[in-house]
Amino acid sequence: MEKNVTRNSWVDNLRSFITILVVAHHAALAYATFSWFNKTVYIASTHPVVDAVRSRELDVLVIFNDGFFMSLMFLISGIFVMPSLQNKQVGIFIRDRFFRLFIPFVIGVTLLMLLAYYPAFYLAYGKTNLKAYVIDFFTVEAWPVGPPWFIWVLFLFNLIFALCYPFVKNGISMSGAWLALQKQRPLKLLLLWYVFTWIVYVPFILLVSPDAWTGIGPFDFQISRFLLYFGYFLLGILIGVPGLNNGIFAGEAVWVKRWPVWLLACVAVFVLLMFIAAPLTVMVQQHQLSEVQGILIYRSVWILSCTLSSIAFLTTFKSIFNKTGRWWKSLAANAYGIYLVHYIFVVWCQFLLLDFNLPALVKFFITFFFAVGMSWWVTFWVRKNAVIGKYL
Repeated sequence: MEKNVTRNSWVDNLRSFITILVVAHHAALAYATFSWFNKTVYIASTHPVVDAVRSRELDVLVIFNDGFFMSLMFLISGIFVMPSLQNKQVGIFIRDRFFRLFIPFVIGVTLLMLLAYYPAFYLAYGKTNLKAYVIDFFTVEAWPVGPPWFIWVLFLFNLIFALCYPFVKNGISMSGAWLALQKQRPLKLLLLWYVFTWIVYVPFILLVSPDAWTGIGPFDFQISRFLLYFGYFLLGILIGVPGLNNGIFAGEAVWVKRWPVWLLACVAVFVLLMFIAAPLTVMVQQHQLSEVQGILIYRSVWILSCTLSSIAFLTTFKSIFNKTGRWWKSLAANAYGIYLVHYIFVVWCQFLLLDFNLPALVKFFITFFFAVGMSWWVTFWVRKNAVIGKYL
């Protein structure tokens, strides 16, 4: 039985849903038509396990998710930062984030990723020697970060903002209050959101490859999206300043009430994005457009898709998923742990399914449901430990 609950239920539900999308994204990567496996250095592959069977339908899922879901995750993570800092000293806030984010990151990037990447080592080298695997993991593969990259980057963003907080809190409060006043002006908000997203992403895509990563050891990040993610984190902070009941996601806001429009626009722009990719590539190859022009057109539409997808999910969950029940509560409570451990179950399931003659979609669904179920179950039991449950 479901019931109406606090104003933050929709945020918890959305965060949990995006976590499930992350699992689906990784479950699909083994079967996308553009996935590939590098036997020389497996960390350079698109995914630790890549199957021979592929699915164009899963291409759509991967491309759609990739366009918005991690940006939205950073935005959601920023919403409660200001209230937390207002209730705590900066030092206490940083200490809490250290235990909540950095310690799980260290555990995730060592023990959990060691468990997850072993099938990739076996597929690349045909070896089962554990000592050789560990040495290769930390040297040749340069300590693969896997999904925990999000956690260390989020910790860094929290750290930067907390250290700057005494100097910027008044400006942030005024900016957040001004943003809240725009809740009855949906078109203005859309334009502001789009321009902001364009500025923090498109100029950098002209300088670096969209897929380029860099870092030291496990502290890896995607170069072209670093400012995009930080920008969305700051946007989340501004949204959270007046409180969710008083800001742009207040129930009476025209902005929120237009959720069906945002949902339809999200789908329409994503379809447009899928259709323009091939023609733009041909036009660039035939010198009808310069490479820079092609990139600007495609990435401007990509950014519009990112903007509308984020807005559509936020307003839709605020409007029709602002309820909870036993399953939603359990998922919300265990979502962080699911994010941390799911990669182990995804990769191993994909590995074990390699020799089965099944369609890609069937393998995807087996992997997805197995990974969600096992990650949820493991997290549920691990969180029964009082210390772990406090931070996970």
